[in-house]
Amino acid sequence: MSTTSTAFEKARAEARATLVGYLPAGFPDVEGSIAALRTMVAAGCDVIEIGLPYSDPVMDGPIIQAAAQQALDAGIRTSDVLRVVEAVAATGTPTLVMTYWNPVERYGVERFSQDLADAGGAGLITPDLTPDYAPEWIAAADARDLDKVFLVSPSSTDERIALTTAASRGFVYATGVMGVTGTKQATAAGVAPLIARTKALSPKQGADLPVGVGVGVSTGAQAADLASYADGVIVGSAFVRTLLDHPRDRAAGLAALATLTEELAGGVRA
Repeated sequence: MSTTSTAFEKARAEARATLVGYLPAGFPDVEGSIAALRTMVAAGCDVIEIGLPYSDPVMDGPIIQAAAQQALDAGIRTSDVLRVVEAVAATGTPTLVMTYWNPVERYGVERFSQDLADAGGAGLITPDLTPDYAPEWIAAADARDLDKVFLVSPSSTDERIALTTAASRGFVYATGVMGVTGTKQATAAGVAPLIARTKALSPKQGADLPVGVGVGVSTGAQAADLASYADGVIVGSAFVRTLLDHPRDRAAGLAALATLTEELAGGVRA
């Protein structure tokens, strides 16, 4: 069982959902992102998702794009992302990288996988890579016990959901709304059918593959709403926006980040 699976199991034993928190590495700068992610861990995130800044995202909305561009403008490199992973994973919290596939291919799949494992990373979330086009990544991940988190969406066919869940490890990422992050709010009524289909079509009906819901969650009330259906609630844009709102006051930004994390952690426990 991977560390990510263990975190989901722990939350399930406490009769609650898991809180997964996202920030891009290098935002507001490398050391600032480490401080922010550690703050999120201390305030209640069960699993951490670190974004690898990329110039041509397909899933990230304007809020995350602004943060990623700031990191890119400051010259962040993949080696910096792995340094952030190492610092956060050292807390003992499962730490995954969310990345588009081009940077991994450019870095080298085998090299990236080994460096991620050496940094203590738990695995990858790959929004633009489907299992049928991922044999090299799947082999590299399996060789190192890294989690493979693929995505399903409301438009996914039953065949596609079955294929995706069979290939996923750690959890499967269900997008709560169609569209990019940070622009629409997910609701339990809207995402419940996708969660039900995903569980029904998963190996063992989802008994050993949690379903995490992301895109469109920003408040404790929303987290509580979704936590009644999903095994995990994934939050990204709301955390990024909190830091963007405090561009010149890092202490205030971290304090606000802790407050938001506590609110969301309370939501998944409601």
